[in-house]
Amino acid sequence: MARSSRPRRVAVVAATPVSMFNLAIPELLFDRVDIDGKPGYETVICAPEPGPVPTTGGLDLHVRHGLDVVRDADMVLVVGTGHRYTPDPRTVAALREAAAEGKRIASICSGAFALAEAGLLDGRRATTYWNQAAELRSRYPRVDLTGDVLYVQDGQVLTSSGYAAGIDLCLHIIRTDHGAAVANEVARLAPVRPGGQTQFTQTPLPPERGTACADTRGWAMRNLDKPLTLTDLARHAGVSVRTLTRRFHAESGVSPLQWLLHQRIERARELLETTTLPMDQVARACGLGTADSLRAHLVRRTGLTPSAYRAQFTRLGTEATVTTSSPA
Repeated sequence: MARSSRPRRVAVVAATPVSMFNLAIPELLFDRVDIDGKPGYETVICAPEPGPVPTTGGLDLHVRHGLDVVRDADMVLVVGTGHRYTPDPRTVAALREAAAEGKRIASICSGAFALAEAGLLDGRRATTYWNQAAELRSRYPRVDLTGDVLYVQDGQVLTSSGYAAGIDLCLHIIRTDHGAAVANEVARLAPVRPGGQTQFTQTPLPPERGTACADTRGWAMRNLDKPLTLTDLARHAGVSVRTLTRRFHAESGVSPLQWLLHQRIERARELLETTTLPMDQVARACGLGTADSLRAHLVRRTGLTPSAYRAQFTRLGTEATVTTSSPA
């Protein structure tokens, strides 16, 4: 699959009053994507009425572009306010037109209300900021609202929960378009999080504020090629399996084995993108065991076989090799 030399154009629609934090996310992340020395995206902020747009912080933000930029965009991303609001009819009309043309439509936080008002979420799975979920469900009962997740993709329509989950949504889009290696390069500070991860935890964080299992997570990342078990992880952490599971979920929002599988698949994706290793070696290097297991997990996660994934996202220069971890 040949990549287009033109950057993907993203029209970011600012709801009113717009959250400046949410608005900064798409431009910050998409503008960091570099594909062979060329930008991967072009972001353009727009509003139903160009000019001063109120923000949730009480300031006015000057937006130069109107909704006419949506016509030339490859994707439309509605950035929400974080509060209840009534979508502008002009935004709703622009979204319907863009969806009819087959463009990717996405929202951050309460931007999902605009998508729902346009009818784009009818019969689809979607999410929004947790404190707006009841309102969205009440106003738009045809939406299959999925609560307590970071983001949801249903076909060409994507929605995220509030604030920092918008980062995860944008990284997911980058990963979908350009592969895991590019997305993780943009993320820098942490691997891309799976969309099914919870928005918030029901148990309090430990005194270390989310770092109690950090050493064990780092150790596991260095030993992905080994058949790690819950017992192995608990032994390294110096706690019982039950305690490890509780702490792990409190810190990461998923179970230890769910987290481990996610890291194995991410490692496999990076190896497929950046090396020419045979499939069985990729499977062993990331701890998935066999080429058949690698295929099953990758198809389930991405819809692509390993060979198809490599063909679509390969970023090979010279052939790379992998050194497995030393004995723990």
